[in-house]
Amino acid sequence: MHLQLSFIPLAVSLVFLLSATETAATVNVVHYPPNATNINNLAFALNGSGAPGIYTSSVTPTKVYGEYNWCNMPHVRTREYKTPSRDFTLEYVEWQAFTNQANPWTNTVGPGFVGSTCQLPQITEEGLEDSITHGEDLRAVYATRLGLGLFINPSTAQIRVTNNQITSQVASGLLKGLFPASTGIQALIQSSTYDSLEPTYSCNKANSLKNAITGNPAWTNHLTAAAGIYAQLDAISGTASHDSAGWHSSFDHYYDNMSAKQCHGKTLPCNVNATSQCVSQDIANTVYRLGNWEYSWQFRDAPESAQYSALHYGAWILELQGHLQDKISGKSQMKYFHNIAHDGSVSPLLGFLQISNMVWPGMGSEVVFELYSKSSASSSGHDNFHSSKSSGTKSYFLRVLWGGQPMVTSTPLGTLDMIPIDDFFSYISSMIGSGSDLFAACNLS
Repeated sequence: MHLQLSFIPLAVSLVFLLSATETAATVNVVHYPPNATNINNLAFALNGSGAPGIYTSSVTPTKVYGEYNWCNMPHVRTREYKTPSRDFTLEYVEWQAFTNQANPWTNTVGPGFVGSTCQLPQITEEGLEDSITHGEDLRAVYATRLGLGLFINPSTAQIRVTNNQITSQVASGLLKGLFPASTGIQALIQSSTYDSLEPTYSCNKANSLKNAITGNPAWTNHLTAAAGIYAQLDAISGTASHDSAGWHSSFDHYYDNMSAKQCHGKTLPCNVNATSQCVSQDIANTVYRLGNWEYSWQFRDAPESAQYSALHYGAWILELQGHLQDKISGKSQMKYFHNIAHDGSVSPLLGFLQISNMVWPGMGSEVVFELYSKSSASSSGHDNFHSSKSSGTKSYFLRVLWGGQPMVTSTPLGTLDMIPIDDFFSYISSMIGSGSDLFAACNLS
C-alpha cells in the first residue's frame, strides 16, 4: 500500500535567488582531490576482480551494514544512528535522496528491450517495499527527536519531487512508512524548465566544464582501454558499436540494465538469438567497477569537478542554505524537508561537498543535513572555517550524514560532524557565492 500524492508548484528558481540587496561574494573554488582507492584506480577497474559492493540483494547483513549496496544503500536507522551529546538539540533535518529500485527491464539487453511491456522508469514492487521500510526507519530515528506526528503537518514537514514520475512513486512508499496515518499528501515540485533538484536549469559554463571532464584524455583513454568489454557486450546485446544512444560514451546504460536485473534476482542477459551467449558475472563486475570509476572521475577526480558541481547544483545548494538560515532566524517553523531525486542529483551534491571517497550513488542513497542548536553565551566568529552561528544564547551546528554516518570530506571542513554552521555557509560562499554570482558564472562563455 502506498499514498496518493498531489502536487504544489514550487516557484523557486535562480530568479528567486537573485536579490538586489546581495553583496558580491569572493568565489574561489578549490578542488581537493579524493582519497586514492580501488574505486578511482582505472587499472583495478579494468583488470581487478569482484564487484565493488553488493549487487544481488537489497538486504545487507547487519554485520556489514554500511557496506556499499547498489540495490539498497545504507541509510539512517536506529541500530547505527549515533545520538550527539545532550548539549545539542536537533532543530531541523533536510534530506536529499536517490530513488529506490526500478524496472529490471527484460531478459535481454540493448536498445529496444525486446518483449518489454514496462513503462520506464517505473518503481518495482521490491523498490516500493524498500521505500516503505526506509520511511519506517527514518520515523524510528526522527519522529520523537523532531516531534513528528502520525499525520504529516505541512507547516513542519514537506516533501519535494522532480518531474520524473519515479520520484513520486518512491515518495508514496516512503511517506507511508514515515507518516503512517496520512492518506493523501501534497508534494512540492518545480517547473521542468528550471528545476534545481533534478537539476534542469540552464548553466552554459557547467556544460562547458562537463565537456572538458569527458574530453580529458583520462576519460577517452578509459573508453579505449575498455574496448574489449564493449565488444563482448555489443555482441550479446546487438548494440551497434557506433550507436547514437549513448551506449558507448560511458558504461551508464549497460550498468543500469545489468544491475537492475541482478538486484531483482534475475539472470544476466543473453543474446536474443543465441540464448547460450550470455553476459558473464566477471564482465558484469567489470562494468560495475568501471561505472564507479566513471562517477568518481566526473564528480571528484577531474580537476574541473568541484567547479562543475558547484555550478551544476548550486541553485539547490543555495535553497538548502536558505532553509537553514530561515530556521536559525526563526522565520521558518519547518522541522523536516525531504527531497527525492536521482543519482544525477546526489552525485553533484557529493562533488560539491568533496566527499573523500566517491562512488556511483546506489538505490536509496541519502545525504542528510542535521541542524543542531546548543545553548551558550553569544559566540564571536573566528576564521572562515572555525566559527559558529549564534542567535541569542544559541549556537548552531551542522552534521551531514552519508550512508547513515558523518560524511568525511577532503576539504578543510574534514568530517562533517557538528561543524559550526558559519563554517558551512563560508564554504558555500567560497564555492558558489550568492544567487547573483551563480547566475553570472553560469552565463560565462
